[in-house]
Amino acid sequence: MTLSRRLCAEGLGTAFLLATIVGSGIMGERLAGGNVGLALLANTIATGAGLAALILTFGSISAHFNPVVTLSEAWQGHMPWKHVIPYIVVQIVCAFAGIAIAHLMFGEPLFSASQHIRTGFSQYWSEFVATFGLLAVIIGCSRARPHFIPFAVASYIIAAYWFTASTSFANPAVTLARAATHTFAGIRPSDTFGFIVAQLLGAMLATLLCTWLFQKSSA
Repeated sequence: MTLSRRLCAEGLGTAFLLATIVGSGIMGERLAGGNVGLALLANTIATGAGLAALILTFGSISAHFNPVVTLSEAWQGHMPWKHVIPYIVVQIVCAFAGIAIAHLMFGEPLFSASQHIRTGFSQYWSEFVATFGLLAVIIGCSRARPHFIPFAVASYIIAAYWFTASTSFANPAVTLARAATHTFAGIRPSDTFGFIVAQLLGAMLATLLCTWLFQKSSA
């Protein structure tokens, strides 16, 4: 599989993922009549369903859609380190493209800085936990049940929307892009740094622990 085809799959998948997250957030908020819980439920279901469909669609080529997944895969020796930067650049650029796609569908400005405050220890700790769990699910399933990864990842994200205070971004590209949408799914630009640091730390610990935990026995 050529690098260009893998990058194309990553770009398309990431763009559609962000369009799903932001578009369903806008739709949910508009239809919920001020009921934030109902809007979040709509956003959650759409995101989980969209994520499963996208991983199933692009998984045979490449379906990270997330810089920390790419870094973890390289750390485990599943992809060359020289491909990491192109992957991450494409993921970030296409995440912003996904924001623009959603905004155009709903008549919003192409980009707008979010004012949604997401700061403080509880938010950052939530992102650490959410990202740790996501990488644990991916690594564990890849060892035992690789065909179930799309459903396991989607199920985990649906759950993490509700059991984390941050609603589980667990993705630096998603975090950066969501700072450019002043809608339901947004995050204030000044809050993104803490989220990304927590995500990187969670991914690093999960990769260290889970590669040991799920290693194949030599016996």
